[in-house]
Amino acid sequence: MKPLLLSLLVAMWANLALAADPPKLPAKEPTPVAKAAEKVEVPYRLTDTKHVMVRVKLNGKGPFNFILDTGAPAVFIPKTIAKKIGLELDGKGWGEFKTFQIEGGLTVDKATTRVEDLFQLEGMNGMGLAGVELHGVIGYNVLARFRITYDFTKDKLAWTPLDFDPPLPKGIEGKGGEGQGSLEMMGTVMKVFAGLLGVKPNFEVRGGGLVGAELEEKKDGLYVKSVLKAGPADEAGFKAGDKIDTVKTTSIDDMGDFNRAIGKSAAGTDFKVILLRGGEMKTVTLTLGKGL
Repeated sequence: MKPLLLSLLVAMWANLALAADPPKLPAKEPTPVAKAAEKVEVPYRLTDTKHVMVRVKLNGKGPFNFILDTGAPAVFIPKTIAKKIGLELDGKGWGEFKTFQIEGGLTVDKATTRVEDLFQLEGMNGMGLAGVELHGVIGYNVLARFRITYDFTKDKLAWTPLDFDPPLPKGIEGKGGEGQGSLEMMGTVMKVFAGLLGVKPNFEVRGGGLVGAELEEKKDGLYVKSVLKAGPADEAGFKAGDKIDTVKTTSIDDMGDFNRAIGKSAAGTDFKVILLRGGEMKTVTLTLGKGL
């Protein structure tokens, strides 16, 4: 059943692009697309539906879970999130974030969003398809500002700012356009359908614990490339050049092993880590810090 439902959700993105003029937002002076001047490493995870998900703070609040979708013409957030972050709208369902911060240290300037209760997200959340609650979509109007390098063998995406300011998306009217009302019903229908089938969302709580070290894979294992000053790894005694041998009882050969060993743990969780340094074995205690 899941493949059929996902195909339905993906196919219906096209209904957001209707033949209407783009909303007119207040004129603004050109600004840099991001505060970062160079590539930024953005942590991500794949949801159960294999969507790429990143965590975002909006107007200093969050974090919120957003999926990346170039098929979406803009950033979309539901009305509940807009209210929670105090977003001001232009009367046609559009607003501009005061701050739009993506985990990893990337701040996008002048990010515009469409406020709308997307049936796609309501349906996925109603049936728990993604395995995590989704709060919004990052679409073309932000994604097109960056060159994004995907490597699913790594735990981060590389985002490089481009000198490109994409135009406002066309074809989204103030109330979603003619015929959109019937599509909005799909979210409610899928929630009811899930109830009839006895399907309940089961959003696993995933920790956002911070290690505070950059790691790199080599032929013979996983090494510490650099350590964040005064971060959790630094306080535990990690040094650049250390080889990570064991986390708790898990032998570490690559980044995948490391992520599986600590990936579900929250800030404050302690780990016994065995490091190899200059032929000697060092046992330290790593206490995860608070991430985004």
